[in-house]
Amino acid sequence: MEDVLRPIYQERASHPQTLGILMIEKGSDYSPETDLFDVVLFVIVREGREPIFIKHYAFEEKSASLHIVDERQVKEWVLFGSNRKVMNWLLNGKVLFDRNEYIEQWRQRLLQFPVDERKVKMGIEFAKLVRRYIEGRSFFEKDQWLDAYNHVLHALHHLARLSIIENGFYPEVTVWNQVKHIEPQIHKLYAELVGSEEPLDKRLQLLFLASDFFIHSKLKQGASHLIHVLQKKKTSWSMAELLDEQELAVYGVDLAILLEFLVEKHILSVEKIATKGQGVFHRHYMVEKK
Repeated sequence: MEDVLRPIYQERASHPQTLGILMIEKGSDYSPETDLFDVVLFVIVREGREPIFIKHYAFEEKSASLHIVDERQVKEWVLFGSNRKVMNWLLNGKVLFDRNEYIEQWRQRLLQFPVDERKVKMGIEFAKLVRRYIEGRSFFEKDQWLDAYNHVLHALHHLARLSIIENGFYPEVTVWNQVKHIEPQIHKLYAELVGSEEPLDKRLQLLFLASDFFIHSKLKQGASHLIHVLQKKKTSWSMAELLDEQELAVYGVDLAILLEFLVEKHILSVEKIATKGQGVFHRHYMVEKK
C-alpha cells in the first residue's frame, strides 16, 4: 500500500512547508479512526493556504484520504481535544517523512504532557463540566429527565477527561477504558447511569449528589489556570477585559458560567464599581483573598 501511495507523499515531502507525514492504516472493517478509508496520509505543514485540505483517492479497490493540515490547527485540536483521532495519528501513525524530527518532538511532548499545557486543558474540561452539570440540574428540577440525562452523560465525560489529564495523560478515544484504571469511582458512576435498573429520576438524583462531590474535589485543579492568569496581570477584571485576554480565549462561551460558579464557591469575589445609574454597579472579578 505504501509503495502505491509513495508518489503522492513524496511530492508533499518535497515542499519546504511540509513538516511531517504520517500514514495510518485501517485496523478493521469498521474503523472510525480512518473515517472508514483503508489508509490516511496525514501531512502537517508549517503554514497552509487553508487550515485543512483533504483529497480522496481510489487504488486497487481501496480508498485513501489525504489530510494536509496547518500546524496551528493541529495544536488547536490537541489543546481542545476536538479531533481525538488526531492524537492516535500523532502517537501511532507510521512516520513517512519527518523534517528535523518534528514528529518525534510532537510525540515526546504528548508523552511528557508539560504541566502548563495540563493546567490549560484541565481548565477547559472543568468549565465544560460545570456548564453541563448546571444545565443538567436545571432540566432535572423541571422533570425533563431525558434532557437531564443527556447533560449528565456529557458532564461525566468531561469529568473523566479531567481526571485523566490530572493524572498526566492525554484523553484518548477510549476515555472510559482509560478512566477505569485511573479513577474507577468515576467509571462506576458512568456504569450506574447507563446500566442501572433503577428509575431514571432516581439514577439522576444519585448522580447529581456524586457529581457535587467530584466537582468540589476537582475545584482547585480545575480553576488553577484561570486563577493564575487573573493574578498574573492585575487584581481586578471587568468582563470585557476577561474576554479580551488572549490566554482566556480557550474557555469560549463557558467563561461566564465558570466565573459565576467560582464566585458561588468563594474562589472569586465581585468588586462593585459605581456607574452613572443610581444603585447600579459594574461587576469586576478578583481572586478572593484567603
